[in-house]
Formats: sequence, C-alpha cells, structure tokens
Amino acid sequence: MADREPDEPRNSLLPQLRMDELLDELISRVTQIRATRDRVQQLLQGVLAVSGGLELDQVLSTIIGTAAELVDAQYGALGVIDSGGEHLERFVTVGLTQREIDAIGPFPTGMGLLGQLIRHPVPLRLAEIAEHESSFGFPDDHPPMRTFLGVPIRVRDKIYGNLYLTEKRGGSRFDADDETLLSTLAAAAGVAIDNARLYDDAQSRQRWMTATAELTRGLLSGADARNVLAVLVERVRDMAGAELVMVSLPDPAADHLTVQVAAGPGGERVRGDSTPIAGSEVGAVFAAGVGRAIVDGQWDDRQPWTELGLGPAYIAPLGTAGKVRGVLVAAKRFGALPFDAGAMHMLTEVGGQAAVALELADRRADVDLLALYADRDRIGRDLHDLAIQRLFATGMTLQSVLKITDKQAVRDRVNKAVSELDDTIKVIRSTIFALSERGGPDEDPGLRAQVLQVCQDSATVLGFTPAVRFTGPIDFEVSDEAAEHALAVVREALSNVGRHAQATKADVDVATADGFLVLRVADNGVGMPEGGGRRSGLGNLADRAVALGGEFTVGPAEGGGTVLTWRVPLDD
Repeated sequence: MADREPDEPRNSLLPQLRMDELLDELISRVTQIRATRDRVQQLLQGVLAVSGGLELDQVLSTIIGTAAELVDAQYGALGVIDSGGEHLERFVTVGLTQREIDAIGPFPTGMGLLGQLIRHPVPLRLAEIAEHESSFGFPDDHPPMRTFLGVPIRVRDKIYGNLYLTEKRGGSRFDADDETLLSTLAAAAGVAIDNARLYDDAQSRQRWMTATAELTRGLLSGADARNVLAVLVERVRDMAGAELVMVSLPDPAADHLTVQVAAGPGGERVRGDSTPIAGSEVGAVFAAGVGRAIVDGQWDDRQPWTELGLGPAYIAPLGTAGKVRGVLVAAKRFGALPFDAGAMHMLTEVGGQAAVALELADRRADVDLLALYADRDRIGRDLHDLAIQRLFATGMTLQSVLKITDKQAVRDRVNKAVSELDDTIKVIRSTIFALSERGGPDEDPGLRAQVLQVCQDSATVLGFTPAVRFTGPIDFEVSDEAAEHALAVVREALSNVGRHAQATKADVDVATADGFLVLRVADNGVGMPEGGGRRSGLGNLADRAVALGGEFTVGPAEGGGTVLTWRVPLDD
C-alpha cells in the first residue's frame, strides 16, 4: 500500500483533464453551431429580403446589399450581362459613395477579371486580385481591393449576371462557407430576378400600350401630329430612362431627316437639325428599317452630342423595311450603360405603332381633303348653274329693254346695270376658279393666297386692309417667275401707299385676260407730287415689267389718288 500511495493523486487528475477537454470541445462545437445557426438565419433573412420585392431595380439593390452583409464584404457589385452574353449592360454597386463613383468614371463593361466570370460562370475566390492572370488593375481614384469572391446568378437555365464581393472585413480571406452562402443566395436571387423581370415586363408593356394608344387616338382625333408626337417622346423618355428622345422625319425631297420634336435637356438645341440620309447612322436605320444601338463615340457628328453630354443611344425606325416614315432616337447621358434588350424591343415596337398612327392620320387627312374638294366642286357647280345663269338671264332681260325705249337716261342706266352684272359674273367665275384649286396643306400656296397674305401684312403700315379682287384663273395661268414679280409689285406698291399717299382706302385688282396678267393698285390719297419726284421703287417696278416683256404705268386715279397698272404677257 505504501508503494502505491504516490500514484494516486496523478491518476485522479486524468478524468478531470479529459472532462475539461470534452467541455472545451463541446463549447467550441456549440459556438460553431451558433455561428452556423446565425449565418443560416442571416441567409434565410437575406432570401426573404430579395424575394420580397417586384421592382427590378429595387431587387437588384437588395441582392447586392444582402450579399455584402452576408459574407461581411466592404464592397459589392452586381453586374447584369447583356443579351449577347459578352458584356455588362448594368452595374449596381454597394459600399462606394457617389463621389467615389464619379471619380472612378464609367462603370465597367465586363473586361478583365469581371469578364472572367462571364466567360467561365463558376464561383471564383481569390486571396489577391492583382495576382490573377485576367486582372488589368484598377482605374485611377479606385479604392484598393485585394480579396475577391464572385459567383454567377442563374435565371432559369441562363446566366443573368454575377455577384462580385471584395475586401472581407478584418483583413481575412473569403472561405468556402462564404462561397456556399453566396451561391445559395445567388440561387434565390435568380428566382427573385425572374419574378421581377416578368413583373417589370408586364408593367412596361402596359405603359407602352397606353402610350401608343394615346398616340393613335390623338392623331386620329385630328390633333396636330407634332403635338401628339411631342407627348409621345415625353412618355418614351420617362419609360426608357433616356436623357433625350427625338423624332426625325424626312423632308419632301427625301434626302434629309429633320428633327421635328424632341424632349429632354438639349431638346431646343437639336430641334430642327437636319441630317443627310446618305452616310449617317439615322439614315442607315431609315433606309434599312432595322433598329441600331449606338455606343459612346460612334455618332457621325459628335459635336452636339458631346456638348449635350450624351452617350449611348438606340435608333428605332418608324415602320418596317420599305415603309419607314422616320426614326425615333433615344439617348442616355455619357458614361451610362446602353439600353438593355427589353428597352430596345419596346422602342422598336413604339416606332412601329407610331408609323401606323402616322399612316392612318395621313389617310384621314386625305379623306378630309377629298371631302373638301367635293364640297368645293358642288359649290362651283351651283354657282355656275344657278347664280351665273340667272344673272346672265337678268342681263338679257335688261338688254331687251333697250329695244323698247328711246330715252337716253334709261338706256344709260340699263347699260350700267348690265355692265355691273357682267362684272359680278366675272367675280363669281373667279371664285369658281379659286374653288377648283387643288393645293394640299403641305403644298406651296398659289399666287392668290400669297397676294392676300401680302395685303393682310400691309395693314399694319397702311392703317387699314386693302380691298382685293381677282378675275380669272390666277393660280393656273400665271407662271412662277411672273408670280414672283407680281408679289414684289404688290408689296412695293402698298409700301408706297403707306409711306407717301396718306390714303384711307386702297384697291388691289389681279386679273388674267386676253393673254395678259394685269395688276392694278389704286388709292384715294394725295396723288403723285408735281414733277413726279424721285421714286427708285417705281423704277424697279418698271424694270420688272420690261424684263417680262410688259409695261408699267402710274397716274392719277379718277376722283383723286393714284392708280398703278402693271401688265405683262402670260406664258403660252
């Protein structure tokens, strides 16, 4: 017994040591289980967070924010891959301030290390970003980043984008647990993104349908096409997230496209700009009838776009190949990501709907014009068959009175009445000729309309509106050259009346008869000064008459005032 006594204290400590080890291991396991429980709970909360929204932009921001929090990363980004599967069309970040984003410059498009996940969509963990073969380094003013974790996001069986996390807090590396958690979150994010995209597509389609319905309804209601298109581009700018939206239509010669309406900053600057169809981006879309995406720096004339701070754009044809009515251009600010496939598809659809609406509006305008011409023809026939015939019969009756009277006073009064009836018939015939004109709303106005406009414009100087009278088919018989001279004569003659005549009345008579165009301007003013005076304007009128083989006279009018007569031959 005495020999065994020294071993008893040592042997009695062994169970206690083993118990302490077991307790320490148990505590460690419990701590790990708690940490795992906390991370699983955090993952579940993240899944619930990303699944709780339907707005796509909100969902994307929630996903990257949750991912950064889940793996304790300082910086995170979600890159959305374009329809071609080669570049990033959207880039959502977390951890960077707006000042840092502005200092870095345009968002990446998928080159370097970010493109590695696009080309090889499998999880990627790095302890040092700079050591990877695909790393190109960082731009100026970019915050330093070393550790990296990236996983792809799948929507159904297609890669939608990638999650990029950098700089794990505490200076440690991302581990396998981080990769597993992030991959699990990416799977849930794919479902949330798919739901959000379906919801966003449905909402966008509803808004586009509403916009095109308003466009069609506005044009068919008779509203001015420019006003309706102006409302459309405002809607398109809001729905497509564009900086500037404009519609360009071809000129009558179909060799240039002119901006008719524009919405957004710089709209006034580009409105009215003309671009040749041949050799231009918008001209190529107009000719081929196929939309085209434009990236920064690809515009034909970069000056206005640089001045306005514009960058990527999309040009949509108004119509299909062979039946293009114009182009719709939507542009974003410089440095922004290009329009995604959904926006380009919707812009193309709106362009097609706008073309159909414009075509229907033109057809409606043609129907209205035909109805107007038919009404004019009816009025002309009624004037000819009823008014002129009755006046002619009345004149014949009055002339028969001459045969039964010898009184000179009666004969004079009858002759005067017959002469007035004849003048009235001429006026009615002139009106019939005016009703027969076929000038559409887009055609140049005829001589008759231009003379009326000149007389109306001169009312400010004269203090009254001149009386105007037309005889004969003015717009049919007078050549363009003679019409141009005649307008100048009317303008100069009325100007002289306003400056020198002190008149209260002026008459302008324009007539075609016996192969001549006769223009007569009479006033009741003070008349010509004695000696004639020096009037260079009257000399110009005489020169215009001589140039056309005609003659010009000016003299006193019956009852006071001045009468100016300008007479030139008509073309055969």
